[in-house]
Parts: sequence; structure tokens; C-alpha cells
Amino acid sequence: MSDASPATEDRLDWARARGVGALAEKMGFEWVEFTPERAVATMPVEGNTQPVGLMHGGAYVVLGESLGSMHANLHAGAGRLAVGIDINATHTRSATSGRVTGVCTPIHLGRSLTVHEIAVTDDQGRRCSTVRITNMIRDLPE
Repeated sequence: MSDASPATEDRLDWARARGVGALAEKMGFEWVEFTPERAVATMPVEGNTQPVGLMHGGAYVVLGESLGSMHANLHAGAGRLAVGIDINATHTRSATSGRVTGVCTPIHLGRSLTVHEIAVTDDQGRRCSTVRITNMIRDLPE
């Protein structure tokens, strides 16, 4: 993590204060944990389904991208911005009720690129989707 990142005890507060954007908010995204080692959030199935009642695959991706991009921005530090340049998801199960939980772990934390894997599980702990996101880190304009 960058020297400019918030203190350990302040990281979850930093993530909550920064926000996740209007889309993730509308979908019911809620932070659970935010540390240098991982980021965790939940999202309800209700309101995020396909017409047949299954969790929409795009909802899994929104959860994953929100987690991975926020974690990449913590790593980037002050004066820098992480922006997503590639994302993919493999859906292996369909949640139909309750909440899904995304657990984001870094695969690579470099100076200019980060790669994160997000495992999304249902209330029974069964994996529903695996999302991988790559973020490019850029200096903010002065």
C-alpha cells in the first residue's frame, strides 16, 4: 500500500466516505470490510434480478468492479487514480434470494497496474461468480 493511504483503522471509513457511485448505491452495495489484504461487500438479490428471478450477471460484475476499483484506488494512494481497463466474469451458480457477498483479493499490486479477483458467494457460501478486474494507475493532473 502507498504511504499516502489512510491508517488501517480508517480504511473502511475512507471507503464509505468516498462512495461507490450511484449505480452501486441503487443496487444496494454495502461495505463489510476494507483492508490492504481484501475488501468485502454485500448486495441484495432482490431488485438485481433477471426477469426469471435469477441474480443478473451484470449485478455480479457491478459488485466485483466496485470492490476491485476501490481497492486499487487505495493502493494507488494520494494524487493517483486507478481506472478499470479490463474485466471478466464467470458465473457458476445463480442466487435467487438473500444477499450475495463479494470478497476481493489482490493478485498483483504494481506501480501502474493492479489485478484483483472477486469471489461472489450466496448466503450458503456457494460461489456464484468469479470476477477479475485489471486497473491502470495514473497520476492525477496537477
